[in-house]
Amino acid sequence: MPSLVNKVVVITGASRGIGQGIADAMVDEGANVVLSARSEERAVAVANAINERFGDKRAVGIGAHAGKQDECTALVEKAIAAFGKVDVLVNNAATNPYFGPLLDTEEAAWDKTFEVNLKGYFWMTRTVARHLRARNAAGSIINVASVAGLSSAPMQGVYGMTKAAVISMTKTFAVELASSQIRVNAIAPGLVETRLASAIVNNDVLHAHVTSRTPLARHAQPKEIAGAAVFLASDAASFVTGHTLIVDGGMTISA
Repeated sequence: MPSLVNKVVVITGASRGIGQGIADAMVDEGANVVLSARSEERAVAVANAINERFGDKRAVGIGAHAGKQDECTALVEKAIAAFGKVDVLVNNAATNPYFGPLLDTEEAAWDKTFEVNLKGYFWMTRTVARHLRARNAAGSIINVASVAGLSSAPMQGVYGMTKAAVISMTKTFAVELASSQIRVNAIAPGLVETRLASAIVNNDVLHAHVTSRTPLARHAQPKEIAGAAVFLASDAASFVTGHTLIVDGGMTISA
């Protein structure tokens, strides 16, 4: 079974949804976790709930904008100050401010989506990879992508582009960091009940369209993505790098 005892995990976008589900699962496997979110109040609240559940300090919450380079650097520095090191990074923070035809996308929505979904992943990966190399330590970097990055993404075109780019970045970093024993993988969830996916989950027509193309005939809960992250973070995945693990209820094989 995967075990993350003595591992320190940084998770961006961890105050709710998939990020929070991953944080809970990582702690259950023995990790200490650093939870970041734009709202420090929400990140701290999730961390406090974890600590209360275990009766000791297993989590800290830190406010950070994942799309800003200086805040990414500061986040890693604060994580090291809290737990002495970072072993695992989960890039999960994401945004999707525009739902509609690609031709009608405003520049502001384009810029915001790329800033958080792509630049943020790059800044965090680079900062953690440099820390791991300085320690001469092996590590795991996990990028939460999406099935929207594997094929066309009608009504979510810019979001899909960023997720396709995340998958490409994952593969390149996997090759470039392999000699340092830093594994880099991605997870591509299907439809998950989160605030980010509410435009689909809460629309009966769109929801039926997606679930009708999904062999398991439903959407996922955030905790159902967490197992993939725990596996990729653990030594159970010690020979896995550059891989995109699809967790979509079978949607991509039946579309």
